[in-house]
Amino acid sequence: MSGTQVVVFDVNETLSDLAPVSQRFADLGVPELIAKVWFASLLRDGFALTAADGFARFADIADGVLRAVLAGLPLDRDMDSAARHVLDGFAELDIHPDVADGVRALRAAGLRLVTLTNGSTDVAERLLTKAGVRSEFEQLISVDSAGVWKPAPGSYRHAAEVCGVPLNQMLLVAVHPWDIDGAARAGMHTAWINRSGAPYPPYFTAPELTLTALTQLADQVNQSQPRA
Repeated sequence: MSGTQVVVFDVNETLSDLAPVSQRFADLGVPELIAKVWFASLLRDGFALTAADGFARFADIADGVLRAVLAGLPLDRDMDSAARHVLDGFAELDIHPDVADGVRALRAAGLRLVTLTNGSTDVAERLLTKAGVRSEFEQLISVDSAGVWKPAPGSYRHAAEVCGVPLNQMLLVAVHPWDIDGAARAGMHTAWINRSGAPYPPYFTAPELTLTALTQLADQVNQSQPRA
């Protein structure tokens, strides 16, 4: 943790609250639980392509998996309209309540902030602009420009190259244990936000810091920095 210069944020679920997307499934007349199945399947297929040295954009996988998940279910509209209704929800997401203050505290501590998402920079741009914190971030980075999804090592190396700092001077912040594990294996410091109280999977590399809210991070990073 000592020597951290850049804080790297995952976006989906770490910064953004995806709960309203579940409501969009309910709007279609299907159980909201289908939203969890869809998102988990989306990640599965992105990871599978990465493992096979393939690549596809988040939006393309999201659309394809969504149509597969909804197939055969009694929808209140045609498939094209249903898919559009769900995917358009990403443009209207809000950040979690702890994000804005946490981000501003990190910037006030002199840290550089960037995002690294498996999604698009357009979604991150809208989300952070809507929340009034876009100016706190110097870079919005997507794996689209890396050509490989997180948690593959190349995604984290790409972020380090864009920021011009070594991996060991970067801190990855995420709610996903798989992202924490990938960043740690690549050489980054890690901070896990555990808003739900769920246990951390023992088969993944443990995070260096565990938080229940992003507002706790600035103090913990400051405490880890060397004193003059």
